Amino acid sequence: MSERMSAQGQAAVSKLSFLEKCGFGAGDAACNMLFNPITMFLSFFYTDIFGLAPAVVATMFLVVRMFDAFFDPIYGAWMDNRNSKYGRYRKWMAIFTIPFAISCLIMFYTPDVGPTAKIIYAFATYLLLSILYSCVNIPYCSLGGVITADPVDRVSSQKFRFIGAGLASLFCTFTLLPLVGYFGGGDRATGFFYTISLFAVIAVFLFFFCFFYTRERIQPRPEEVGEPFLASFKKIIHNDQWLVSISLMFLDCIPSFVRGAVSIYFAKYVLGFDDIAASMFLTLGICANIVGAYLTSVFTNRFCKVTVYKAVKIVCIVLSLILFLIPSNQVALIYIVFIVLSVIHQIAAPIIWSFIGDVDDYGEWKLHQRASGLCASGHLFTLKVALAVGGALVGAVLSYTGYEANIAEQTDFAISGIYALMTWIPAIGYFVTFAVTHFFYKLNRSMMARISKDIYAQA
Repeated sequence: MSERMSAQGQAAVSKLSFLEKCGFGAGDAACNMLFNPITMFLSFFYTDIFGLAPAVVATMFLVVRMFDAFFDPIYGAWMDNRNSKYGRYRKWMAIFTIPFAISCLIMFYTPDVGPTAKIIYAFATYLLLSILYSCVNIPYCSLGGVITADPVDRVSSQKFRFIGAGLASLFCTFTLLPLVGYFGGGDRATGFFYTISLFAVIAVFLFFFCFFYTRERIQPRPEEVGEPFLASFKKIIHNDQWLVSISLMFLDCIPSFVRGAVSIYFAKYVLGFDDIAASMFLTLGICANIVGAYLTSVFTNRFCKVTVYKAVKIVCIVLSLILFLIPSNQVALIYIVFIVLSVIHQIAAPIIWSFIGDVDDYGEWKLHQRASGLCASGHLFTLKVALAVGGALVGAVLSYTGYEANIAEQTDFAISGIYALMTWIPAIGYFVTFAVTHFFYKLNRSMMARISKDIYAQA
């Protein structure tokens, strides 16, 4: 097995300061200042404000996300082969921050054009945003794999990441609809544009805070820089645990994206909430997510994180099915189960993202190759496929069950579709995720201790 010089090994496993963890968390807070409105409100924006049919939205999500996803591995490998005084990844996050923010403003702008032109505009701006999101998010996710090799700090930094993401999502969820009303003065299209503009400015400051207060401790070997994409890709597909982990990323995201996208519909049309009450419902879910992310290290410090991850999936299956069985008039009970489910669900989030660094270590240990950018981009590839499938699934179910935008009283069949998207469809995702983890993922605590010892042993 390859060995590193002692100084480099000690630097790689050195502890992260509180400020650096906060800096790392700020990066995902920045992403979620804009990604949260996309995942939770974009479907609603396109159907109820922009004026697209649900079937068109479903098709657009699927086509654009699938097209954009193939960009990720190429970009990740490209970053792996370019080093600088700032490292291989942070530099690109900083360069593309402002273009990404601008693309969000363009996408949430509603032009005064005909139906066909609107569809073309939506497709083009959604694709542009997706590509630029990759340009900032892949280097950020890659940073998580090289910020430290210490297994405890690796999970801890991801915990800070999801707390930051949760706080940003909390701010967006709680303020977006009220701000839309405030800035729009009754014109929701204008309100969305100015609200997203405000969120974009905040995101830019958070991205640069992340850039200046983090660093890349794990450095590449000289022979790893400059390797052609195909050569890197041929190597990484022999990393069996990478293949398993990117599959888990897809499966893990389906319940999140489906439930996240349909929650606004559930609040408005099943529970009968107005905009303020709907925002409160979503806000409490985000608060619960923050608590869940905070609790992750409580469990992973005591138990193997793979065991914790599997246990979370089992509990989420049970809670999802309980939520399905609760009548819609039992609002208090729905709130309780929804909040508990949100807490438990989010415990798994820092764990699945810490797998990226683990499978990268495994690749270096087994194949003598560290490819953090390609490794992270592979996970984002499957995340985007999951977002495409999840968004298409939401649009398809709403279309099939006869959902009509801006109709206060939906049919029973439409309500059943919303219930399915909120409960038992995510439950299926949790079950498959558990099965794949249990039977195929082997980087548990003892295995990672062995790998870390071999890679970072003193010369």
